[in-house]
Amino acid sequence: MTRFLVDAHLPFRLVRLLREHGQDVIHTSELPKGNATPDEEINALSLREERVVVTKDADFVQSLILQGKPYKLLLISTGNISNQALEDLFVEHLEVLCELLKTYHYVELGREEILAHL
Repeated sequence: MTRFLVDAHLPFRLVRLLREHGQDVIHTSELPKGNATPDEEINALSLREERVVVTKDADFVQSLILQGKPYKLLLISTGNISNQALEDLFVEHLEVLCELLKTYHYVELGREEILAHL
């Protein structure tokens, strides 16, 4: 089981899907400040609870590289994509993503490829 923290830029239905597949997931909308939670607080929670931040926001990439936070990062780099297509992509690649996140701190999920960065 992987522990995820899904950012505001992604739909809550992704959280439900990941939970249905046995993952420990929270969405920023469930935090005290909801989707207005600042990135710094998201990073702190990620580090404290060893959660992988799932986001489309490239600011987290800079933060990871420059400051070593969040704990780990799953960047969704699909461009505009329907919620259903995003869910299908996750279902198709969830096992691989979870395995990669055991080793790598930064994984990128695109429409056609998955990139793992140290």
